[in-house]
Amino acid sequence: MPRGRYSLHDPHDHTPLAEEHFQCATGPSGWRYVSRLTAPAGDPHGSVDLTLDDLGRPLRLELHAGGWQVRGAALDGVTWVRTDPTGDHASEGNVRAHAFTGTSPAFLVATARLLRLTPSATETRVRLVALTDPVLAPRTVDQSWTLVEREAHATDNGPLVVEEYQVTALDTGGLHTVHLAGDVVLAAPGIELEDLESPPSVFP
Repeated sequence: MPRGRYSLHDPHDHTPLAEEHFQCATGPSGWRYVSRLTAPAGDPHGSVDLTLDDLGRPLRLELHAGGWQVRGAALDGVTWVRTDPTGDHASEGNVRAHAFTGTSPAFLVATARLLRLTPSATETRVRLVALTDPVLAPRTVDQSWTLVEREAHATDNGPLVVEEYQVTALDTGGLHTVHLAGDVVLAAPGIELEDLESPPSVFP
């Protein structure tokens, strides 16, 4: 069960945004990731609770940020309920999309798990609902993912398989690289793995 800490920063000017203390685990029915976020000053900054089924679809998502809360799941595409800080009003949404995305590294692992790519030059398009800080407002985004390389590195705990993805935002053409090892993000724009207490889990 990997447990560790990511630091999140603005990918453009590197302003620190938060630290995300996480743990995640694979199981017979899928994968679960839970985390707590703290602001640079140490104040609580939100939380993530994401459960995937064995096909990589979001069975359950619960996000908290800035007093806002979103609960969602894969249902007729993806469906969610977003609640305001006062709790007096809630809005529902549904989009013909494959999954959710957001600030947390969990969503990069989830998208890679959903797509299950093999190394090639072929791009695979995916439609996602982005829920980003500070107010978790939903926005539909289209991306293309390519698994560029899968390479095994020798470690004291056996080989560590690292995957390199190229991700393109189809609305802007922006291209970035994501490195994953199992269910842990090693490097991505705005994300740094600062601490890892146990090796990444290997998906079956």
